[in-house]
Amino acid sequence: MPKNGNTFSSFAAWRRRAVAHALQGGWRWAQQAGAVTAEHPGRLRFRRLGAGTRLAFPQGTVFGERWIEIGECCIIAEQVTLTAGMLPGLDLGTETVLTLGNGVVLGRGSHVIADTTITIGSDTYCGPYVYITSTNHSYDDPHEPIGRQWPRSEPVSIGPGCWLGTGAVILPGARIGRNVVVAAGAVVRGEVPDHSVVAGAPARVVRRWDPEQGWQPPLRTPAPKPIPENVTPEQLAALAVWELEQAAAESEEVAEKTAQAAQAVEAGKAAEAVEAVKVAEAVESAEAAVGTSTS
Repeated sequence: MPKNGNTFSSFAAWRRRAVAHALQGGWRWAQQAGAVTAEHPGRLRFRRLGAGTRLAFPQGTVFGERWIEIGECCIIAEQVTLTAGMLPGLDLGTETVLTLGNGVVLGRGSHVIADTTITIGSDTYCGPYVYITSTNHSYDDPHEPIGRQWPRSEPVSIGPGCWLGTGAVILPGARIGRNVVVAAGAVVRGEVPDHSVVAGAPARVVRRWDPEQGWQPPLRTPAPKPIPENVTPEQLAALAVWELEQAAAESEEVAEKTAQAAQAVEAGKAAEAVEAVKVAEAVESAEAAVGTSTS
């Protein structure tokens, strides 16, 4: 017979598991039901919300939707703030204030604060906690608290195909070209040329693309091999499965040879142990070579 204490502990553990299962299931349901799409916009009425776009639940602060256009196939992660105007309920006129092109990705916790025009080009990806704003505090009067002084606003434009790393800050007046990389934590203001990499606070250009010389300074890693034309998603999936199976088989072979080496050492057969180790090392080297060639 189990003791009463053990019975109570088992019941408490079962209850915790049941509650955790219910909460996790309820949260998954809320995430699905609370997501915003063109078909299910909920309370949000954007000027445009393209097909295939999804705002994950829970959303951050969202207001001024009448002046916000979001293109097709965008991914807006959890807790992303999208605002047009300084405060909710303002009449911002007839023109769009905040525009996201097709295929834009905004990472978790990012903010896009558009008191005046902000345009983000198609296929621009933002990591988590990126901050993009068209307004900044002013401090002209040294005797007045900065928070009480009227802010300055300037339009912001981000070209298509850019990548903004985690925690990047885009300040008012920034004009970022196409296919620009903004390093994590960079603070960007002013103009950034096409096909460049910027880093630092304030951000400066650390690498640029030259049509004749390529990237300068040169990239440290080789460029990934492009996917061949006419390859279907099914073929790519089958290749991924095959590579996993090959890696598993090679790992089993390495483990088997290592075990044989250990057994040979125990039996005092040094030559067999050395041979088994060589085979295992050869398999590992071949596996690494395959991984490098396919990356």
